[in-house]
Amino acid sequence: MLRTLIIDDEAHIRDSLSKILAKRCPQVTVTGEAQDVRSGRSAIQELHPDLVLLDIQMTDGTGFDLLYSLPSIDFRIIFVTAYDQYAIQAIKFSAVDYLLKPVNPEELEEAVGKADQVIQKQFNLQMKALEENLKAVPRQRKKLILKTTENIHLVDLPDIVSCESADNYTVVHLQGGERIMVSKTLKEYDELLSDCGFFRVHKSFLINVGHIKRFEKQDGGQIVLTNDIKIPVASRKRDELLEMLERMAE
Repeated sequence: MLRTLIIDDEAHIRDSLSKILAKRCPQVTVTGEAQDVRSGRSAIQELHPDLVLLDIQMTDGTGFDLLYSLPSIDFRIIFVTAYDQYAIQAIKFSAVDYLLKPVNPEELEEAVGKADQVIQKQFNLQMKALEENLKAVPRQRKKLILKTTENIHLVDLPDIVSCESADNYTVVHLQGGERIMVSKTLKEYDELLSDCGFFRVHKSFLINVGHIKRFEKQDGGQIVLTNDIKIPVASRKRDELLEMLERMAE
């Protein structure tokens, strides 16, 4: 399912878009709405959507202002606007489509279909990279340098069980129970290790897939690692994780 966020300063437009999506786009679930730049930014950071239907001219700024304010854009964008002079700017953000109001339902359905294909293609490439790295890492014994105030640690990636967020720090859990706290955010390690057999199962946890012991389905889902630590799985990550585990079992 495409977790979709609608950002528009007109309530009737948001309602209309929701109804069209419900009727014509079964692959979409609308997870939230926002009415301006400020609330849109908060909704994106809270909901982590796959797709955003974004207005351009809003009461406290533009859709472009919103996008520029984000540290990264990890979702697809369909601009929905009453103005046609911003198409070139929209291209800079690799927009899936640029729809003019009033929105033609068929055009919206087509745009969502394109977004779905792009997202699925990206996911497949990520899974392929993960599978290849899972096979390569044990042979290459890649190392990660972890700097603390007192030491510089050279750690073999397969020895890392998980990484846990601690505000602007990250606690790296190693085999044997050792823990190393470093002054980098979990987001930085997610970007560094996502192609090396690590998976972000929760906003606070990055795990080494090679250390997964089992997946427990109760209480929304949690991963048990080889050190017997239980890690919660975010609801938006559950399907992606299960699909990855099924591929690994093939």
